[in-house]
Amino acid sequence: MQKQQFRSIRRIGRAFFYSLDGLRHAASREAAFQQELILIALLSLIAITLPFGVYLKVQLLLMNIAVLIVELLNSSIEVLADKVCKDIDPLIKQAKDMASAAVLLTFFAAILLWCYALYTLFQ
Repeated sequence: MQKQQFRSIRRIGRAFFYSLDGLRHAASREAAFQQELILIALLSLIAITLPFGVYLKVQLLLMNIAVLIVELLNSSIEVLADKVCKDIDPLIKQAKDMASAAVLLTFFAAILLWCYALYTLFQ
């Protein structure tokens, strides 16, 4: 049983470093992720600095992270789609467009939350 636990811990460690590799790749090579990372860093600093309640600050930070998560998923779908099909294919385009729409909707949710947060400052 102990040997099985050790392998499981090692697997978790490897998975963690694979995830870091994915973040490094996105931060160094994916233009959209780079732009969003800069924006999210600034917005996170603003969220921490402004006099919001702790709960609202946590919500803002989680929403910021959600934008990055969805962008990572979008980028991975685009990479896979480009690898699978070099030609223009309507289904590949549909998959890429829907992944992009997920990013857009996440941005809309973030904007709504930020609008609410800023509204609370002026109440």
